[in-house]
Amino acid sequence: MRLADLRRLLPVRTLRMRLMLTSLLVVALPIAIVGVALEREGRQALRSEKEDKLFALARVLDADLGPGYDALLADLPSGWSDHDAAVRHLNAKLVVITDRIAAAAPGVGAGYYSKRLDAIITYGPSRDHANTVGLAIPQDHPGRSVMETEVARTEVGTLVRGPILNAMLPIIRNGEAIGYIWTNEFSDAIEAQASAIDYAVVVASLGGLVVAFGIISILSRRLSREVGVIVHGLADMKRDLRRPIPPLRDELGDIVEAINGMAKALLHARSLNENILASVADAIVAVDPGGRITSVNPAAELLYGVTAAEVIGKPYRSLFSKTAKVDSVLLDTLETGRVHAAVTIDLPRAEQTLQINATSSVLRDGDGKRIGAVVVLKDVSERERLMVQVMRADRLAALGELTAGIAHEVRNPLTSIRGFIQYLDECESLEEWRAYGPLIIRQVDSLNHIVGELLAFGRPQPPRIGTVDVAHLIEEMAFLARGKSDARIELNCDGSFPTIEADGEALKQALLNLIINAIQAIPDGGTVTVSTRTEDEHTVSIKVVDDGIGVAPENLDKVFDPFFSTKPSGTGLGLAMVHRIVDAHRGVITFDSRPGQGTTVEIRLPIVHAQEVETVS
Repeated sequence: MRLADLRRLLPVRTLRMRLMLTSLLVVALPIAIVGVALEREGRQALRSEKEDKLFALARVLDADLGPGYDALLADLPSGWSDHDAAVRHLNAKLVVITDRIAAAAPGVGAGYYSKRLDAIITYGPSRDHANTVGLAIPQDHPGRSVMETEVARTEVGTLVRGPILNAMLPIIRNGEAIGYIWTNEFSDAIEAQASAIDYAVVVASLGGLVVAFGIISILSRRLSREVGVIVHGLADMKRDLRRPIPPLRDELGDIVEAINGMAKALLHARSLNENILASVADAIVAVDPGGRITSVNPAAELLYGVTAAEVIGKPYRSLFSKTAKVDSVLLDTLETGRVHAAVTIDLPRAEQTLQINATSSVLRDGDGKRIGAVVVLKDVSERERLMVQVMRADRLAALGELTAGIAHEVRNPLTSIRGFIQYLDECESLEEWRAYGPLIIRQVDSLNHIVGELLAFGRPQPPRIGTVDVAHLIEEMAFLARGKSDARIELNCDGSFPTIEADGEALKQALLNLIINAIQAIPDGGTVTVSTRTEDEHTVSIKVVDDGIGVAPENLDKVFDPFFSTKPSGTGLGLAMVHRIVDAHRGVITFDSRPGQGTTVEIRLPIVHAQEVETVS
């Protein structure tokens, strides 16, 4: 019968029944093991006792034999020569001894065997076994092994007398085995005594089981009653954490005390959570797997203009008007499991549309099973308004800095021009006019260059997107830059570098600017390395590295600012233009530099140029 069938026949549904069955198994197994051990030990002890008795009788027979067979045959004229006469003569003298031993130990057989005559001399009691005298034992009889090895042994089996336990002792005279003595007892008698031992062990084991069952029944009834108190108390506590379980004794009392303590702590934690949710300024809404609202805090009630009693258990979409297009991060998280962090959404209200910062995540129970989703909503309308004001102030400040930079850049050439004009106004020499005229023209050209760059920076053109082979473009710009310096330019372009969608002319301007800046930052004999690599399936990277003088840490945040330059003749618009070109391509530019160690500028660009699309969540 299988275990499942046994369970159907004997259903175990109560704790008491389980305790009783478990305890009985725990008790019955040791009792069975002890019973088997006692039975085996009893049988072994019985056999050892029988063997000791039989060998004791055999040693008595050995002592009664005296000097041996030779001495007993001394008065027989034919001696050993007449086999039958020798057997009869020895039997007549020894039969009295073996019969006496057999009479003293009822059920025991005893006898002598002569190795030289190869015959049984006597076998007592003689009334039962006289017919065996003179016979030789079989060649495979264990008695022959005893005579050959001169070692005593016992044997259980069917021998001359029948099924017996046979103890065989070699007869040693003058250092030689002249035969052996045996004493034996029927196996049936020994088995009967062993069965009596088995019976006693079984009765004692069953008695122990009955007593154990009674004790287990009493103890399990008390234990199950106390466990029932805990079970009913937990059921009541499930409905009301304020109802503690009645105290109990011993270890169960400790368990009850721990449960009551955990219930009290849970009640406090629940109150704390409710207080926290009530005091949080952000709106919090939780839903179950079906999208029904399970919890809202007061801030959410105020935000949606509802009360918790009105919306608990209702679908989350019921918070919005039927005509409104609902694209909720909370419902998206509930359906897809995707987490949203700080997503800005518009929440239409009757009087205005609020800007909300929404963060949603999945709710899971202790086993990790999804039980719903929660969203935290923060009204950032006022913050956004303040940010607009701050950004306006920043733009005004930047405009002020830009104006100051323009004034500084324009003032220097104008001052030089004014000085030359004042000087030439008082000069009548044509040669001096010819000498200073080109200087004035160069200052005017400088002003024109500044104005041109300023116009290009202030009125950027949208990128003209096309397919660009960046590796070829880098080789072309490196070739142009080599003519402006003796610096060594090394190219390390990825062989699998893909073509990208970009404005080729704008990228040429950006790369040429970066390479020239790098060349100008290194002393004679320096190296500029331009490398490319594919970041992933969407992005590529272009890196320009020089081993020049580097940029001081306090200036790193200013390198992309207009009119900031560490070069005496620089306008400070080159890196600002590069930054603007990269931004127009939806890329990222990073600048890392250490004084005396060089500078690394990295541009990461998308392989496919994506138009900016506004999404509402």
